[in-house]
Amino acid sequence: MALYFYQTDIGKIGISEQQGSITNLYFAEDQIPQDSVIYETPVLKEAAQQLYNYLSGSLEEFTLPLAPDGTDFMQQVWTRLCEIPYSETASYKDIAIKVGNPKAFRAVGLANNRNPIPIFIPCHRVIGTNGSLTGYRGGLGLKQRLLMLEQSKGRIKADCDRP
Repeated sequence: MALYFYQTDIGKIGISEQQGSITNLYFAEDQIPQDSVIYETPVLKEAAQQLYNYLSGSLEEFTLPLAPDGTDFMQQVWTRLCEIPYSETASYKDIAIKVGNPKAFRAVGLANNRNPIPIFIPCHRVIGTNGSLTGYRGGLGLKQRLLMLEQSKGRIKADCDRP
């Protein structure tokens, strides 16, 4: 697995890829796999450029090949997360309904928590049913910052096509 680090407006970010698809995004406090090879591939360079563009408010659509590792249920949740429009939010219950199991909101929360590619798979757009901000691997401050960025800029679409 190739991994490369980038300095961004939200801190140091690691992005990894395997076989031409993005597999993980790491925040500064995340544990990095020891078997990673520090190497910048063309896919990682493109992911970083799209991330920079997103953070500057100029990105209109993520067009990266994504390959997150997870259960079938997690994959379904992550696909639904990518359908939440830029600058909008959904609740855990909303996502549970979309995956066909309205009572699975806690399982949706777990899948959200285990999202290996935050931002590209926009789990920051999921909030509590009462509108409250809930946990985020990058911290609630970052979650709020990303939501505020999106609310102040134009629209983008997260494209979560899998190769």
